[in-house]
Amino acid sequence: MYTGSMVALVTPMQADGAIDYAALHTLVEWHITNQTTALIIAGTTGEGPALSSVEHAALIADVVKQVAGRIPVIAGTGSNATSHTIALTQAAEEAGADAALIVTPYYNKPSQAGLFAHYQAVASAVNLPIILYNVPGRTACDLLPETVERLAKIPRIIGIKEATGKVDRATDILQRCGTQFAIYSGDDATAYDLLMHGAQGIISVTANVAPRNMHDFCAAALAGDLALAEKLNQQLMPLHKKLFVEANPIPVKWALHRMGLIGPGIRLPLTPLDLRYHTEVKEALYAAGILSETTLSE
Repeated sequence: MYTGSMVALVTPMQADGAIDYAALHTLVEWHITNQTTALIIAGTTGEGPALSSVEHAALIADVVKQVAGRIPVIAGTGSNATSHTIALTQAAEEAGADAALIVTPYYNKPSQAGLFAHYQAVASAVNLPIILYNVPGRTACDLLPETVERLAKIPRIIGIKEATGKVDRATDILQRCGTQFAIYSGDDATAYDLLMHGAQGIISVTANVAPRNMHDFCAAALAGDLALAEKLNQQLMPLHKKLFVEANPIPVKWALHRMGLIGPGIRLPLTPLDLRYHTEVKEALYAAGILSETTLSE
Protein backbone atom coordinates (compact mmCIF):
# COMPACT_ATOMS: atom_id res chain seq x y z
CA MET A 1 0.00 0.00 0.00
CA TYR A 2 1.35 3.41 -0.97
CA THR A 3 1.20 6.17 1.65
CA GLY A 4 2.07 9.81 2.17
CA SER A 5 2.53 12.67 -0.28
CA MET A 6 2.38 11.46 -3.87
CA VAL A 7 2.73 14.05 -6.60
CA ALA A 8 0.50 14.22 -9.66
CA LEU A 9 3.50 15.32 -11.68
CA VAL A 10 3.27 17.87 -14.48
CA THR A 11 4.77 16.99 -17.86
CA PRO A 12 7.29 19.74 -18.69
CA MET A 13 7.03 20.95 -22.27
CA GLN A 14 8.88 23.23 -24.61
CA ALA A 15 7.10 26.28 -26.02
CA ASP A 16 6.04 24.19 -29.03
CA GLY A 17 4.51 21.50 -26.81
CA ALA A 18 7.30 18.92 -27.17
CA ILE A 19 8.06 17.01 -23.95
CA ASP A 20 11.06 18.54 -22.16
CA TYR A 21 12.83 15.49 -20.81
CA ALA A 22 15.71 17.47 -19.31
CA ALA A 23 13.30 19.48 -17.15
CA LEU A 24 11.40 16.29 -16.31
CA HIS A 25 14.60 14.66 -15.01
CA THR A 26 15.27 17.71 -12.84
CA LEU A 27 11.77 17.55 -11.37
CA VAL A 28 12.02 13.82 -10.64
CA GLU A 29 15.30 14.23 -8.73
CA TRP A 30 13.89 17.23 -6.86
CA HIS A 31 10.93 15.17 -5.70
CA ILE A 32 13.06 12.25 -4.61
CA THR A 33 15.35 14.60 -2.65
CA ASN A 34 12.32 16.22 -1.00
CA GLN A 35 10.83 12.86 0.04
CA THR A 36 7.82 12.66 -2.24
CA THR A 37 6.69 9.06 -1.74
CA ALA A 38 5.48 8.28 -5.28
CA LEU A 39 5.30 9.87 -8.72
CA ILE A 40 2.08 9.81 -10.73
CA ILE A 41 2.99 10.17 -14.40
CA ALA A 42 0.70 11.15 -17.29
CA GLY A 43 -2.34 11.76 -15.12
CA THR A 44 -4.66 14.76 -15.36
CA THR A 45 -1.96 17.12 -14.08
CA GLY A 46 0.51 15.49 -16.46
CA GLU A 47 -1.77 16.26 -19.43
CA GLY A 48 -2.18 12.56 -20.14
CA PRO A 49 -5.23 13.05 -22.41
CA ALA A 50 -3.14 15.36 -24.63
CA LEU A 51 -0.33 12.81 -25.11
CA SER A 52 -0.22 10.34 -27.96
CA SER A 53 -0.07 6.66 -27.05
CA VAL A 54 3.58 6.57 -28.13
CA GLU A 55 4.45 9.63 -26.02
CA HIS A 56 2.52 8.19 -23.08
CA ALA A 57 4.49 4.94 -23.04
CA ALA A 58 7.82 6.68 -23.67
CA LEU A 59 7.22 9.17 -20.85
CA ILE A 60 6.49 6.44 -18.33
CA ALA A 61 9.43 4.31 -19.47
CA ASP A 62 11.77 7.29 -19.18
CA VAL A 63 10.72 8.07 -15.61
CA VAL A 64 10.87 4.40 -14.58
CA LYS A 65 14.43 4.19 -15.91
CA GLN A 66 15.51 7.35 -14.11
CA VAL A 67 13.87 6.48 -10.79
CA ALA A 68 15.42 2.99 -10.84
CA GLY A 69 13.24 1.70 -8.04
CA ARG A 70 13.93 4.51 -5.56
CA ILE A 71 10.24 5.38 -5.22
CA PRO A 72 7.10 3.98 -6.90
CA VAL A 73 6.09 5.21 -10.35
CA ILE A 74 2.32 5.12 -10.85
CA ALA A 75 1.05 5.60 -14.39
CA GLY A 76 -2.12 7.48 -15.22
CA THR A 77 -3.72 5.22 -17.83
CA GLY A 78 -7.41 6.09 -17.85
CA SER A 79 -9.37 7.10 -20.92
CA ASN A 80 -13.01 7.13 -21.98
CA ALA A 81 -12.70 3.88 -23.96
CA THR A 82 -12.14 0.58 -22.19
CA SER A 83 -10.03 -0.84 -25.03
CA HIS A 84 -7.78 2.24 -25.02
CA THR A 85 -7.49 2.12 -21.23
CA ILE A 86 -6.39 -1.51 -21.42
CA ALA A 87 -3.83 -0.69 -24.11
CA LEU A 88 -2.40 2.23 -22.11
CA THR A 89 -2.26 0.14 -18.93
CA GLN A 90 -0.57 -2.75 -20.70
CA ALA A 91 1.99 -0.32 -22.14
CA ALA A 92 2.61 1.10 -18.66
CA GLU A 93 3.12 -2.41 -17.32
CA GLU A 94 5.61 -3.18 -20.10
CA ALA A 95 7.40 0.10 -19.33
CA GLY A 96 7.91 -1.01 -15.73
CA ALA A 97 5.39 1.12 -13.83
CA ASP A 98 4.61 -0.03 -10.30
CA ALA A 99 0.85 0.62 -10.49
CA ALA A 100 -1.81 2.31 -12.59
CA LEU A 101 -4.13 5.17 -11.66
CA ILE A 102 -7.27 4.87 -13.77
CA VAL A 103 -9.82 7.66 -13.95
CA THR A 104 -13.47 6.91 -14.61
CA PRO A 105 -14.39 7.10 -18.31
CA TYR A 106 -15.13 10.76 -19.01
CA TYR A 107 -17.80 12.19 -21.33
CA ASN A 108 -19.48 8.80 -21.96
CA LYS A 109 -21.39 8.96 -18.64
CA PRO A 110 -21.57 5.16 -18.05
CA SER A 111 -23.90 3.61 -15.49
CA GLN A 112 -22.56 2.04 -12.29
CA ALA A 113 -22.82 -1.34 -14.02
CA GLY A 114 -20.77 0.04 -16.88
CA LEU A 115 -18.14 1.40 -14.51
CA PHE A 116 -17.84 -1.95 -12.77
CA ALA A 117 -17.50 -3.78 -16.08
CA HIS A 118 -14.91 -1.24 -17.29
CA TYR A 119 -12.62 -1.67 -14.30
CA GLN A 120 -13.16 -5.41 -14.18
CA ALA A 121 -12.07 -5.68 -17.81
CA VAL A 122 -8.92 -3.65 -17.22
CA ALA A 123 -8.01 -5.61 -14.08
CA SER A 124 -8.41 -8.86 -16.01
CA ALA A 125 -6.08 -7.68 -18.77
CA VAL A 126 -3.04 -6.63 -16.70
CA ASN A 127 -0.98 -7.65 -13.69
CA LEU A 128 -0.47 -4.16 -12.28
CA PRO A 129 -2.06 -2.96 -9.03
CA ILE A 130 -4.86 -0.55 -9.93
CA ILE A 131 -5.96 2.60 -8.10
CA LEU A 132 -9.41 3.84 -9.05
CA TYR A 133 -9.78 7.57 -9.64
CA ASN A 134 -13.05 9.38 -9.03
CA VAL A 135 -13.25 13.05 -10.00
CA PRO A 136 -16.84 13.75 -11.11
CA GLY A 137 -16.23 17.48 -11.39
CA ARG A 138 -14.08 16.78 -14.45
CA THR A 139 -15.57 13.58 -15.82
CA ALA A 140 -19.35 14.00 -15.37
CA CYS A 141 -19.23 10.49 -13.94
CA ASP A 142 -19.39 9.54 -10.25
CA LEU A 143 -18.07 6.20 -9.00
CA LEU A 144 -20.40 5.52 -6.08
CA PRO A 145 -19.32 3.83 -2.82
CA GLU A 146 -21.42 0.71 -3.47
CA THR A 147 -19.61 0.22 -6.79
CA VAL A 148 -16.25 0.83 -5.14
CA GLU A 149 -17.18 -1.85 -2.61
CA ARG A 150 -17.76 -4.36 -5.41
CA LEU A 151 -14.55 -3.39 -7.17
CA ALA A 152 -12.51 -3.64 -3.96
CA LYS A 153 -13.17 -7.38 -3.99
CA ILE A 154 -11.09 -7.70 -7.17
CA PRO A 155 -7.60 -8.45 -5.78
CA ARG A 156 -5.73 -6.28 -8.27
CA ILE A 157 -7.74 -3.16 -7.35
CA ILE A 158 -6.00 -1.79 -4.26
CA GLY A 159 -7.44 1.67 -3.63
CA ILE A 160 -9.12 4.83 -4.84
CA LYS A 161 -8.14 8.43 -5.42
CA GLU A 162 -11.27 10.17 -4.18
CA ALA A 163 -11.39 13.74 -5.47
CA THR A 164 -14.92 14.79 -4.54
CA GLY A 165 -13.60 16.50 -1.41
CA LYS A 166 -16.43 14.91 0.58
CA VAL A 167 -15.30 13.46 3.90
CA ASP A 168 -18.51 11.46 4.32
CA ARG A 169 -17.81 9.78 0.97
CA ALA A 170 -14.38 8.62 2.17
CA THR A 171 -15.83 7.44 5.47
CA ASP A 172 -18.51 5.45 3.64
CA ILE A 173 -15.88 3.76 1.45
CA LEU A 174 -13.74 2.94 4.48
CA GLN A 175 -16.68 1.35 6.27
CA ARG A 176 -17.56 -0.69 3.21
CA CYS A 177 -14.06 -1.74 2.14
CA GLY A 178 -11.98 -1.82 5.31
CA THR A 179 -8.46 -0.57 5.94
CA GLN A 180 -6.83 -2.97 3.46
CA PHE A 181 -8.34 -0.89 0.66
CA ALA A 182 -6.50 2.44 0.40
CA ILE A 183 -8.16 5.82 0.13
CA TYR A 184 -6.14 8.71 -1.23
CA SER A 185 -7.28 12.32 -1.22
CA GLY A 186 -7.41 13.81 -4.68
CA ASP A 187 -8.30 17.26 -3.40
CA ASP A 188 -5.51 19.22 -1.69
CA ALA A 189 -7.84 21.62 0.10
CA THR A 190 -9.67 18.83 1.96
CA ALA A 191 -6.79 16.37 2.32
CA TYR A 192 -6.36 17.13 6.03
CA ASP A 193 -9.95 16.12 6.73
CA LEU A 194 -9.65 12.90 4.73
CA LEU A 195 -6.39 11.97 6.46
CA MET A 196 -8.09 12.51 9.82
CA HIS A 197 -10.76 10.03 8.73
CA GLY A 198 -8.44 7.25 7.62
CA ALA A 199 -7.02 8.14 4.20
CA GLN A 200 -3.52 6.78 3.62
CA GLY A 201 -2.17 9.74 1.68
CA ILE A 202 -2.76 12.32 -1.01
CA ILE A 203 -2.20 12.44 -4.75
CA SER A 204 -1.36 16.10 -4.83
CA VAL A 205 -1.16 19.00 -7.26
CA THR A 206 0.35 21.28 -4.61
CA ALA A 207 3.25 18.85 -4.13
CA ASN A 208 4.50 19.93 -7.56
CA VAL A 209 5.64 23.26 -6.13
CA ALA A 210 5.94 22.38 -2.43
CA PRO A 211 7.14 18.76 -2.20
CA ARG A 212 8.87 18.97 1.18
CA ASN A 213 6.00 20.92 2.73
CA MET A 214 3.50 18.33 1.53
CA HIS A 215 5.70 15.47 2.72
CA ASP A 216 5.98 17.02 6.18
CA PHE A 217 2.23 17.65 6.31
CA CYS A 218 1.34 14.08 5.37
CA ALA A 219 3.97 12.61 7.68
CA ALA A 220 2.64 14.61 10.62
CA ALA A 221 -0.97 13.67 9.89
CA LEU A 222 -0.21 9.97 9.48
CA ALA A 223 1.89 9.99 12.66
CA GLY A 224 -0.96 11.54 14.65
CA ASP A 225 0.79 14.89 15.22
CA LEU A 226 -2.41 16.80 14.56
CA ALA A 227 -1.16 20.17 15.78
CA LEU A 228 1.74 20.18 13.35
CA ALA A 229 -0.39 18.79 10.52
CA GLU A 230 -3.00 21.49 11.02
CA LYS A 231 -0.34 24.22 11.14
CA LEU A 232 1.28 23.03 7.91
CA ASN A 233 -2.11 22.63 6.26
CA GLN A 234 -3.01 26.24 7.02
CA GLN A 235 0.30 27.43 5.56
CA LEU A 236 -0.39 25.49 2.37
CA MET A 237 -4.07 26.40 2.07
CA PRO A 238 -3.52 29.48 -0.16
CA LEU A 239 -1.68 27.23 -2.62
CA HIS A 240 -4.37 24.56 -2.45
CA LYS A 241 -6.89 27.16 -3.53
CA LYS A 242 -4.94 29.37 -5.94
CA LEU A 243 -3.52 26.47 -7.95
CA PHE A 244 -7.09 25.97 -9.18
CA VAL A 245 -7.98 29.52 -10.25
CA GLU A 246 -8.01 28.07 -13.77
CA ALA A 247 -8.22 24.46 -14.88
CA ASN A 248 -5.43 22.24 -13.57
CA PRO A 249 -2.57 22.11 -14.63
CA ILE A 250 -2.61 25.67 -15.98
CA PRO A 251 -1.78 27.46 -12.67
CA VAL A 252 0.71 24.87 -11.38
CA LYS A 253 2.66 24.83 -14.63
CA TRP A 254 2.81 28.62 -14.56
CA ALA A 255 4.02 28.49 -10.95
CA LEU A 256 6.76 25.98 -11.78
CA HIS A 257 7.82 28.15 -14.71
CA ARG A 258 7.87 31.16 -12.40
CA MET A 259 10.09 29.15 -10.02
CA GLY A 260 12.51 28.46 -12.89
CA LEU A 261 11.95 24.70 -12.88
CA ILE A 262 10.20 24.19 -16.22
CA GLY A 263 9.57 26.04 -19.46
CA PRO A 264 6.29 27.71 -20.42
CA GLY A 265 4.89 24.89 -22.56
CA ILE A 266 1.35 23.61 -22.23
CA ARG A 267 -0.75 21.86 -24.86
CA LEU A 268 -3.93 23.04 -26.46
CA PRO A 269 -6.76 23.15 -25.67
CA LEU A 270 -5.14 24.40 -22.44
CA THR A 271 -3.50 27.83 -22.59
CA PRO A 272 -1.07 29.69 -20.27
CA LEU A 273 -2.38 31.25 -17.07
CA ASP A 274 -4.36 34.43 -17.65
CA LEU A 275 -2.44 37.54 -16.61
CA ARG A 276 -5.16 38.54 -14.13
CA TYR A 277 -4.26 35.54 -11.93
CA HIS A 278 -0.48 35.99 -11.85
CA THR A 279 -0.35 38.11 -8.70
CA GLU A 280 -2.57 35.88 -6.59
CA VAL A 281 -0.67 32.71 -7.53
CA LYS A 282 2.63 34.46 -6.71
CA GLU A 283 1.21 35.59 -3.37
CA ALA A 284 0.19 32.01 -2.55
CA LEU A 285 3.72 30.83 -3.36
CA TYR A 286 5.08 33.51 -1.06
CA ALA A 287 2.67 32.58 1.76
CA ALA A 288 3.93 29.00 1.59
CA GLY A 289 7.54 30.17 1.79
CA ILE A 290 8.37 29.17 -1.80
CA LEU A 291 9.00 32.66 -3.18
CA SER A 292 10.92 35.31 -1.29
CA GLU A 293 9.66 38.84 -0.80
CA THR A 294 12.18 40.02 -3.38
CA THR A 295 11.09 37.61 -6.09
CA LEU A 296 7.44 38.26 -5.25
CA SER A 297 7.74 41.79 -6.64
CA GLU A 298 9.51 40.71 -9.84
